[in-house]
Order: sequence, then C-alpha cells, then structure tokens
Amino acid sequence: MTKRWGAFVVGCFLFQSCLLAQGDTGHSGPVNCVVFSPDGKALASGSDDTTVILWNIATGAQKQTLKGHSAPVNSVAFSPDGKTLASGSWDKTIIVWDAATGEQKQTLKSDSGRVASVAFSPDYKTLASGNMDNSIVLWNAATGALKRMLNGHSGMVSSVVFSRDGKTLASGSWDGTVMLWDAATGAQKLTLKGHSGPVNVAAYSPDGKTLASGSWDKTIILWDAATGAKERALKGPEIVTSAAFSPDGKTLASGIQDGTVILWDAATGTQKQTLALDAGAVNSVTFSPDGRTLAAGTIFTVILWDAITGALGPIGEPRIGAGP
Repeated sequence: MTKRWGAFVVGCFLFQSCLLAQGDTGHSGPVNCVVFSPDGKALASGSDDTTVILWNIATGAQKQTLKGHSAPVNSVAFSPDGKTLASGSWDKTIIVWDAATGEQKQTLKSDSGRVASVAFSPDYKTLASGNMDNSIVLWNAATGALKRMLNGHSGMVSSVVFSRDGKTLASGSWDGTVMLWDAATGAQKLTLKGHSGPVNVAAYSPDGKTLASGSWDKTIILWDAATGAKERALKGPEIVTSAAFSPDGKTLASGIQDGTVILWDAATGTQKQTLALDAGAVNSVTFSPDGRTLAAGTIFTVILWDAITGALGPIGEPRIGAGP
C-alpha cells in the first residue's frame, strides 16, 4: 500500500501529515538526522546548514535553533534523561547541549576527524562517536574525557548504537560490515558480514534480540544480535539510508534514497506500507517513544505523521518551505 504526501502542497489535513519548514522558520539545507526526546515532546533535527533545531511536537513550532557547528550536522542524540543533546558534525566536533536552555555544555574534539554518528549509552555514562577516519571514540558523558578508541573497521563508521542493556555497542561501516563491541572493555565480539555495499545504519530492536543494518546494496539485513547469525534480508527499491524499530518491535521503518519510507513487519519481513513523500531523499527516520508518531528527515524538510492510524495528530498547521 502506498500513500503519497506532496512536500509543496498545503494540505496537512488532506494528506494526514505535517511538514516542519525550511526557510525563515526552519532549516536552510538538507535535514540529515532526526531524533525524539525521551518524553516524546520534542524533536531534534540536524542539517547541512550547520544548525540543530528543536521542535515542539504538540504544536509543530520551532523551540530553539542551536548554533555552534561550522559544518553539516550528521547525527543528533538525546541522553536517556532527555536533559542533554549531543550533535556530531563534519567540523570534527561533538557539541553537548543543555536540551532545556540550548546552551553549549561541552565541545568534544579528538584526532578522529569528521563525526558521522553519535549515541549515548543507556546508563548515560558513555557517549560513542563513529568517525570518518574509520574509528569509534568512547567518551565519558559527564566529563567529556576520552575513554578509549576502537579500531577495526576499514571504512567510515556511519552508525553507532548501544544495545538496550548497554553491554554491547554495534557499529555500521562503509567497509560493508557491522561490528559488535563489548561496551565495557572495548573488545571486538563479532563481525557481521553479508552486505555487498557500504552500511549506512545499524539499529537494535527494543528487546535487543535483533539487529538491523541498512546498506547501499538496497537491503536491510536482520541479524541475531547474540550470535550474529543472519536471519533474513529485506530487499528495497534503492539505497537504504536509515532504519528504526517501533517501540513495540513490530514494525521496522526504513528511509530510502528514492524519497520513500518503507514500513516492514519485523517478524515476517513483509512490506506493510510504502510512504512516498515527494520531499526528496529520506536521510533519517525515527519513531516517537510511544510509537504513535513517525518522523523523517529529508533533503527538503522534516515530516511527521501518525504512525498508527495515518490521521493528523496534534502537530499544528503545516509550514511548507522551499527546498535548497
């Protein structure tokens, strides 16, 4: 089943979605990453325009614009308590922000070069970054001190994510592999091989039993997170840029370079729905903590809609902005 939303048509009620604008009240460049706050009340988006914007989900209003980076922002992550936001950038820094005030708390910089991905551990003790120089850096989330570097990939580390129990860190790389690391010791546990192209994203299921990886080879592979065994491969129409499980673990959303979001049945691997957004390539997808809202960051805008019913949620009137 395919639903289509026009990125330049004013019709939030007709098309059952809401677009958070570019231009005067939003980003002025492609949106590379989106993430909900743990309480689901805010959405953070990072862009090529070097800014991070915090949006009010209830109204669709822009709360704050966080300025501090000097190059595109590739990844954003909230701390588990929602009080802190980290953003990783091509400017080779991670900025740690106070999520309530928008103030810069810390700027983290190592010799690892451009930052492609950031993630907090569930206990908020560690901040991980995946970098363009093929490395992973683990930082002390409280002090900003560098704890250790993990080396093993031979391509850019495009995605880092902690397991729900915090014991394992998964990394996806442009070398075509996914690696599993012991988060406490930094020891490499497993290397998952199965993709024939660069890996753009790795995502754990909520129960931690399954790991999904999406690739340039147009597939998503579902792995047994404990053994590294390949469970199944989901074939998409184009490059898979991003992926996220719904909080109940029943649905896997994948962002596709052709401008669609595909919703998969996580248990069977069958396609449930294809959302054709008409808003440019989809760079990032994420579910709200309650699973009712799905957000997508595209080269033109941020799009929100009700992930359960498809009906318009309380997210305000659409604000349609011109593309870059």
